[in-house]
Amino acid sequence: MAVKEINENSKLSLGVEFGSTRIKAVLIDDVQNVVASGSYEWENQLEDGYWTYSMDDVIVGLRESYKQLKNEVYEKYKFVLTKIDAMGFSAMMHGYLAFNEADKLLVPFRTWRNATTAQAEEKLTEVLKFNIPQRWSVAHLYQAILNDEDHVTDISYITTLAGYVHWLMTDKKVIGVGDASGMFPIDPNTKSYNESKLEIFNNLEECKNLPWKLKDILPSVLHAGEVAGVLTEAGALLIDPDGDLLAGSLFCPPEGDAGTGMVATNSVRSKTGNISAGTSVFAMVVLENELKQVYPEIDMVTTPCGDAVAMVHANNCSSEINAWVGIFKEFLDASGIQMPVDELFKVLFNQASTGDTDAGGLLSYGYLSGENITKVPEGRPLLVRTPQSRFNLANLIRVQLYTAFGALHIGMKTLTQKEQVKLEKIFAHGGIFKTEGVAQQILASSINTPVSVMSSASEGGAWGIALLADYLTHAKNGIELKDYLEDTVFINEAIIEKAPVWSEVAGFNKFARNYELGLPIELAAIKYLNHE
Repeated sequence: MAVKEINENSKLSLGVEFGSTRIKAVLIDDVQNVVASGSYEWENQLEDGYWTYSMDDVIVGLRESYKQLKNEVYEKYKFVLTKIDAMGFSAMMHGYLAFNEADKLLVPFRTWRNATTAQAEEKLTEVLKFNIPQRWSVAHLYQAILNDEDHVTDISYITTLAGYVHWLMTDKKVIGVGDASGMFPIDPNTKSYNESKLEIFNNLEECKNLPWKLKDILPSVLHAGEVAGVLTEAGALLIDPDGDLLAGSLFCPPEGDAGTGMVATNSVRSKTGNISAGTSVFAMVVLENELKQVYPEIDMVTTPCGDAVAMVHANNCSSEINAWVGIFKEFLDASGIQMPVDELFKVLFNQASTGDTDAGGLLSYGYLSGENITKVPEGRPLLVRTPQSRFNLANLIRVQLYTAFGALHIGMKTLTQKEQVKLEKIFAHGGIFKTEGVAQQILASSINTPVSVMSSASEGGAWGIALLADYLTHAKNGIELKDYLEDTVFINEAIIEKAPVWSEVAGFNKFARNYELGLPIELAAIKYLNHE
């Protein structure tokens, strides 16, 4: 829309997503165009053996990203932002935030990145007959019980990061079904927590005598299109300490980044899917039928409407690539050569496209943290080669792109080969795809499936949760989310597709064989290279 058409009377929706390295706020109009945005960079910290984020940073980042957005509105449209019709918050899925009756956080936030719940994962998967990954909230909770941690008996409420921020804004302890599906298994019929599995958990020997039942400490489950509360005056001041923002905005259910990624790529219909690549990488495939058996590398989660989704989640993706690009940036700076980081990524990625299809025999593990799919408990980034490997710049960058999708390749192979799941569309989004075609082509070859990138993909999950906020109006008229996306949001979307190339599929498969065979090298690095 033209600048003059945006004013204080426009219908506006706000989406804020707390990603692993950036908090992003996006404001959209009633035809789903982005009219302003803001962001805040943040990083997790490894404290006392757990990856965590400061809760103070949550508020600082929220305020700073909103302040930038608000300033952009004033600069571009010449009015002070006071009224937002609808809002939504999303964040990294899973993790563990536990509170007592006084709403005090009992232990620092334990994020999805922690690989500290192997014992809980194994036992819960066995008794629930449902894959419970280490990063799920219930795995963190049960591991705390197994560890006999003091705080367990004081728990009154547990939630995710998105659920926590939503609670601050609305005073409502609710969660979207997609995010809830990363806390505890969802019943495909009721599209809420599975009651029989809740009972199994409550009856576990270690849980029988606890002063609470699991369902009582979980947030209530809501679905896309349902109103999840309104912005309170305290919430408005928390976002905008200037006091300009008015209370009363409607809220959509808080969602995880998996759900907002599905929305942002129009991937909520069956046989469609999307891959989100950032610090972690995960594929979401909407299923026609339930899987025949339980697989440790495949999580069963849901769309924001509660439909069954197979999720392949790898903890590591782009961090090691970013580290290598940082080394090259240091070299340029030391040489007195000025080059923006985005341009450096483009140069290096384009060079990677000229490398050997098997990355010259190089082997890399970009593991900054443990990797659930390959059963590696801790991170030790490695680059390994033989004297015969073709070690040059193109292959060095290419192998970093290969390893970014290495664990994902293993999980997707299970889904497509063992379960014979058919995919019609896979959409990809994330910063790794900014250099047109390079990472996209490698991803297509790694999963042997055409991969599409939309022109709007760079807006990411913040735009996705803003769309879910905007959808509240359309849901009142009986329009389903999949139709809202197909017929309203993405009707004229520009799409670039890359199909697998046979020679690159063969080359990636050669790398992948070495990747799996070489895992003992990674385990040895953990054993002999400690943190001290």
